[in-house]
Amino acid sequence: MKNSSTQLSRRNRTVNLTVTAALAAIIVVMTFTPVGYLSLGIVEITFLTIPVAIGAIVCGPACGATLGAVFGATSFMQCLGIGRPSPFGIALFSINPLSTVLICFVPRILAGLLAGLIFKAFKKKSGTISYAVTALSTGVFNTIFFVGILITCFKTESLTGLQLGDNVLEIIGAIVTVNSVIEWVVCLVVGLAVSKALNAIIKTKR
Repeated sequence: MKNSSTQLSRRNRTVNLTVTAALAAIIVVMTFTPVGYLSLGIVEITFLTIPVAIGAIVCGPACGATLGAVFGATSFMQCLGIGRPSPFGIALFSINPLSTVLICFVPRILAGLLAGLIFKAFKKKSGTISYAVTALSTGVFNTIFFVGILITCFKTESLTGLQLGDNVLEIIGAIVTVNSVIEWVVCLVVGLAVSKALNAIIKTKR
């Protein structure tokens, strides 16, 4: 019985590592191709929350946080002008490099971690709803933490030159608009569909 349990645990770890590695590779590919971002003005819509949501649902909070860190690393690379440069990220880095590191990593890691915890808490009770809530929350958390750190770490005056507005409410309004809603809806629809299908497939591998 103990050997059977050990084998199952090893199998689960192998599956989780494989899925995490594959989703991390997808994040990198999406980052440096037009698939990952949609530019609408200075603020971009990102679809990189999708693989983070999928990983959090399929493999748990640790995977979600790890993929969030990968997402953050690729975002920071863009702030340095590597790959597909982000004008907004480059502008933030020129204002405050340390805060730019925080805004790249913290929202993404927390979004993946919290999404994984949400799915873990509700998956046995809510079925499909837990997939939907988790996928949606990944995008929403990313936006909330991003805006929170932006407002906290960057002075309002320094953001005026980025055409985001002259006060906190205007800055929030410039970021949390139709762009964010599109990002959330896409993460909800794609994240739910892919994670549910992937979960069904890998159940045979665990």
